[in-house]
Amino acid sequence: MFNKTVFAAAAAAPFMATAAFAGPYVNVEANSGFVGSDYAGTVTDIAIGYEGALGENAGWYAQAGPAIVAIDGIDTDTQFSGKAGLGVDVTENVNVYGEFSFLTAEGDNNYGAKAGVTYRF
Repeated sequence: MFNKTVFAAAAAAPFMATAAFAGPYVNVEANSGFVGSDYAGTVTDIAIGYEGALGENAGWYAQAGPAIVAIDGIDTDTQFSGKAGLGVDVTENVNVYGEFSFLTAEGDNNYGAKAGVTYRF
């Protein structure tokens, strides 16, 4: 059986540093999962968020909203998801970022965390 945790991890999109726009936003994102070539399902997040700057070289964001969970062969379910993250430009070409995400579920909720470094050429 497919584990929803895969979707929670896939829903975490990379955060790319300083916020070019500060303020509210709407983000609609669909993430599909496969096990080998077998389709497992899709989670569609419909989130309202807010992003802003942290000084001149850093930015943050937070968003939450309904998540439509459509696992192959199982009835579609609506849960609640969200994520928050920040990014810091440590040099002109290097950004360090991190994100925490969640997806509610019957039983145990799903959580995800990621961190990364982006090098721009």
